[in-house]
Amino acid sequence: MTSDARAAGVEAEVGEGRLPVATRADVRRATGRLVRADARVFAGVVALNVLAAAAGLAGPWLLGRIIDEVRSGGGTAAVDRLAPAILVCALAQLVLARWARYAGHRFGERTLARVREGFVERTLALPASVVERAGTGDLATRGTADVAAVGTTLRDAGPELLVCAVQALFLLGAVFVIDPLLGVVGVLGLTPIVFALRWYLRRARAGYLAEGAATSEVADILAETAGGARTVEAFRLGERRTAASRDALAVSRRTRFRTLFLRSVFFPVVEVSYTLPVAGVLLLGGLLHARGTLSLGAVVAAALYLRQLYEPLDQILMRVEQFQSSGASFARVEGLAHAPRSEPEGGAPLPVDDRIDVRGVRYAYDRGGEVLRGVDLTVRPGERLAVVGPSGAGKTTLSRLLAGVDAPTAGSVTVGGVPVADLAPETLRRQVVLVTQEHHVFLGTVRDNLLIAEPAASDEELWEALGAVGAAGWVRELPGGLDAEVGADRRRTDGSQAQQLALARVVLADPHTLILDEATALLDPATARHTERALAAVLRGRTVIAIAHRLHTAHDADRVAVMEGGRLTELGTHEELVRAGGAYASLWGTWHGERRDPQGGLQ
Repeated sequence: MTSDARAAGVEAEVGEGRLPVATRADVRRATGRLVRADARVFAGVVALNVLAAAAGLAGPWLLGRIIDEVRSGGGTAAVDRLAPAILVCALAQLVLARWARYAGHRFGERTLARVREGFVERTLALPASVVERAGTGDLATRGTADVAAVGTTLRDAGPELLVCAVQALFLLGAVFVIDPLLGVVGVLGLTPIVFALRWYLRRARAGYLAEGAATSEVADILAETAGGARTVEAFRLGERRTAASRDALAVSRRTRFRTLFLRSVFFPVVEVSYTLPVAGVLLLGGLLHARGTLSLGAVVAAALYLRQLYEPLDQILMRVEQFQSSGASFARVEGLAHAPRSEPEGGAPLPVDDRIDVRGVRYAYDRGGEVLRGVDLTVRPGERLAVVGPSGAGKTTLSRLLAGVDAPTAGSVTVGGVPVADLAPETLRRQVVLVTQEHHVFLGTVRDNLLIAEPAASDEELWEALGAVGAAGWVRELPGGLDAEVGADRRRTDGSQAQQLALARVVLADPHTLILDEATALLDPATARHTERALAAVLRGRTVIAIAHRLHTAHDADRVAVMEGGRLTELGTHEELVRAGGAYASLWGTWHGERRDPQGGLQ
């Protein structure tokens, strides 16, 4: 198998079930776009590097002139005349090189800002289902370690590589100017480096891509284990999770040893090869000088040029190694451009009304059986619908399909005659919003957390939203009220307060349909009932679909849908279903009898 095939195989393996990885061509095009975005500054950096390299050529040439003039009887006068010129050229090179690095670092920082902004925009455009299937560890690793690696390259390695590349070209050119034969010997002495570099480059990309994928897998397992720590403890899965972590770490260790092996072969060959050009030029130059065809000063100057080549060439090869690592990181960052987008291709028509229709819907997860089996349902505008059923009945899956998070395997889910999954994000958010038990309090003030949903909202509207979900009281008690700092390391909010802030954001977003997937499950019964009644009052005239955790939610609903085994088995008002004596009546009777238990509810 060729190296290219191996690399392609690694990219396919990395992309399977995960976010995609950009190809070499994609990375080159992305790099070109970044350079063109700041082309004038980039051209200025190149010009400064050229001037610095040209200034650096003067020292060895002037030293060769001094040697020749002294040998010809010029005495110390030649030294007194040419030494200040060497000093001036050295200072000019120092100033120009520092200026070039400064300009290069500024270019790198601006370019890194563009990379970060593009990554955030692409991340926000990813459908939730894509993120869930890929795993948060993969996305987190790309957004942290991979972006940091790209940043280091743009800020440090890129400018350094440019400076050293220009210096190396000028130094080799200077040797050819002194004597073409010496130049040929110098280039031939670098041949082992060329072969070592080709050997390394054929293997490095695949190795670093595999290392990045293994790192993402470790991050995934750690995130899942930490996030589900209580479940792991409750079901005594500690040993299994530890074994999974060890397996992932073993794979990560193997990939790191692979890239370490590549470096341990590449760099020793390079170090040995540095001496070959200087030795060859000294041998050949000595012969030419003995024959009288080349002055001693020219031989010394050529040897010094090749000796000076050691530093920029060493930096180039070091940076090439770093570029392989950061190139793989950039391929992972740029790979988000090829992930499925939330925006539909070609645009979708706008819904004509707020009616939601579910027709013959079936859904199966990638690694499981069918969860929904032929569900038919119509949700009328302004209706409050409660969806009840035992755990695993398909309630949450149905809510995700209604909110456009996932698309059905078969059948259709439409709002106003348009498939929900085909709506653009901004259009979808004005139609349907899903609120689950998962919530987040962002670092900042209470006001900052609320303005995410509606940046133009006034303080009066913010207080109204907080009052609607029963949060105005405890927010007023905070030092500063709306300006109180909340989030990690500041004023920590408990589960119910965090969820109330999330619900207040929904009130401010003002969608026509609100899906509550057990959104009040973390609130105590009294607060949950108050919050649900407040939401019902605020959202009067809007559609509310509640995945019921407590049956009083179903009692207050206009209609109740009963899910069992992935099917919709009953649909009607609370009174109708109780009189029918079916599954809902049995559930209601059981719950009503245990009503005194404050934690009682439908599981």
